[in-house]
Amino acid sequence: MKRWLSILIVCAAAAFALHGAETADTLSLDEITVSAIKQPALFREPVAATVIGEKQVENLNILTVKGMSDVVPNFYVPDYGSRITSSIYVRGIGARIDQPAVALNIDNVPVMNKDAYDFDLADIDRMEMLRGPQSTLYGRNSMSGVINISTLSPAQWQGMRLLAEYGSGNTWRLNGSAYTKVSERLALSLSLGGGGSDGFFTNQYTGRKCDWEHSLSGRVKAEWKPRDNVSVMNVFSASRLKQGGYPYEYIPTATIAYNDTCSYYRVCVSDGLTMAVRMKPFTFSSITSWQYIDDDMHLDQDFLTIDYFTLRQKRHENVLTQDFILKSNQQKVYNWLIGLFGFYRSMRMDAPVVFHDTGISRLIEEHRNEANPYYPISWTERSFPLQSGFRYPSYGLAAYHESAVRLGSWELTAGLRLDMERPSLTFDSRCNTAYNLYEREPDGSYAFLRRVNVDIADRGHLHHTYLQLLPKLAATWRLPDSAPIGGNLYASVAKGYKAGGFNTQMFSDVLQQRLMSMMGVGTSYDVDEIVSYKPEKSWNFELGTHLRSFDMRWEGEISLFYIDCTDQQLTMFPDGTTTGRIMTNAGKTRSYGFEVSASGRPLEGVQLRCGYGFTDARFREFDNGKDSYAGKFVPYAPRQTLFLSARYERPLPFSFCRSVALEVDGSGAGRIYWDEANSLSQNFYMLMGASLTFSHPRYSLQFWGRNLTDTRYHTFYFMSISNQFVQRGKPLTIGVTLRLNFENFKFI
Repeated sequence: MKRWLSILIVCAAAAFALHGAETADTLSLDEITVSAIKQPALFREPVAATVIGEKQVENLNILTVKGMSDVVPNFYVPDYGSRITSSIYVRGIGARIDQPAVALNIDNVPVMNKDAYDFDLADIDRMEMLRGPQSTLYGRNSMSGVINISTLSPAQWQGMRLLAEYGSGNTWRLNGSAYTKVSERLALSLSLGGGGSDGFFTNQYTGRKCDWEHSLSGRVKAEWKPRDNVSVMNVFSASRLKQGGYPYEYIPTATIAYNDTCSYYRVCVSDGLTMAVRMKPFTFSSITSWQYIDDDMHLDQDFLTIDYFTLRQKRHENVLTQDFILKSNQQKVYNWLIGLFGFYRSMRMDAPVVFHDTGISRLIEEHRNEANPYYPISWTERSFPLQSGFRYPSYGLAAYHESAVRLGSWELTAGLRLDMERPSLTFDSRCNTAYNLYEREPDGSYAFLRRVNVDIADRGHLHHTYLQLLPKLAATWRLPDSAPIGGNLYASVAKGYKAGGFNTQMFSDVLQQRLMSMMGVGTSYDVDEIVSYKPEKSWNFELGTHLRSFDMRWEGEISLFYIDCTDQQLTMFPDGTTTGRIMTNAGKTRSYGFEVSASGRPLEGVQLRCGYGFTDARFREFDNGKDSYAGKFVPYAPRQTLFLSARYERPLPFSFCRSVALEVDGSGAGRIYWDEANSLSQNFYMLMGASLTFSHPRYSLQFWGRNLTDTRYHTFYFMSISNQFVQRGKPLTIGVTLRLNFENFKFI
């Protein structure tokens, strides 16, 4: 009932107008600049794209990629676990662990690890979400799309910006930025920020909130034009995060209660250098980046108040990337782009799983003694670790090309990318412990036989080489000038690709089964087979249109798609007493659906937006050895997404307040199936938000609320040792945001 109330409220607010949109947020110049290198004019491109400009970012208070989930059709980012769990689903394709299905670029720099996708970003100037395979230009892990985010340019805006925010859960955020021109050719900016929250969910075992969070971040951006045709931009950023997270609710008791530590700590540092040299026939660009991640995760993996087992995953990662792009300047008939891309990633990680008393008793001793009751065992120590250490280097090289030919009202596009990647894994798994072996006497008593030492040292090296050829074809027809509206129709076919690799989270289970097999029980694993997974590949067929009124008051977009996917990477929780999560290639799947979005300004001061996405994603072939899931829906991907917003702004005759704006919005997703059998699911739900903003050219005060109907819904489901858990979505939250903008502020 609450979700329909939310829809009715939003629709009622928008009922007095039919279309709407502020198109200024979506315009871009044709000229190739240092901040828009590969696809500067998305409205003309044969791609389904949503662009969120600076004003809408502020109106909706978007801070992270998760904030785009409310706006973009068929784009879903569930909020669960901690910030390491950056799962993104687009058109029925996504990933919970390891390789992402959507690429992310911040100021041209590709974020190579999806575990670093979820962070707060201040002073966002523009956010783009391109749906469908973008593999020709962006390569690996962009088979479902790419997100491009640009931050405010110190060359375009000078002054000081301050932000202060406070909301429910003792949630706060502070950010200060300074933008200045040192000279006519050099501009600099510095941004510093931090935030925190006490959280919203209570661990009943400790009586304290478990999803608390504290963060700090900083960014230095420099833009330099040594010559009129040369642009250089360097962005250095660093962030630090400490949080609790993992408010997982045990389904039988409907409570969150666990006794061991759950936390996540992360430091990210990156530096990206973009250079562009514009010559008469073409522009040469270079994007160089270095990225560093140091993180530490603690998990009570049973998420109960009894001592099963815990995990600590500590990781250090360095990534170097280089992208060279040579692109023709806008020509009337023929335009082209060629590029070379390479990366090297070095990662080392330690991930010990510690078995405690209950885990030893129920997961090891009981199974062993049931199998051989006449010679039972008893562990000599009630806690021991399964040690796992990894070195995970990988590198990749790619060459790509795209050509576009204009023939009257038609534009034909063809692209091709050759992508090579070689991941390697060196593992060192160890276990040093002991147990006592007993013999059952005729009178039922047990006599000690001997102590058995367990010394396991499994070491090895795995590597694979993947080679992919990624083509793309598209045709775009521009509507004639005599048409009542402007725009185009397009058709495209493209191949998508998500990299293969190694699932290190299964090594604790491999080691556990190795230990069990020493006692005559357990499963023998082929390490390469159980931890390796192949690349995921797809063919995307799409028809679409971009439409825009000549007076620029409204615009819209419609796209229809069909995706044929092979070797889809799927994360599964194995049955029984295993401790890991299996990454498997789930045969074949297919997805089809459509997306509709529109925005406009039908009346003075009125702005409307809407977006709807529908996806039918099912397995064509998938058999796990026990059951066939052919015809079942792919789990974790929503069948529908919906966004509606209505904003009314009117001027005020006061010197201290020039305007007031009321905005009401609603976002929904569902149905979401939680398992391959489709036996559990989250129904479609709708969340309502609203804001009231008082504005002045130098400042604004915004009062906002989210999930105003306090709708109860779930964002995640999983199993651990046959126990079922869910995470609930955040409850009703309210807050206030103060923004100060001192444009053209002079720094001494």
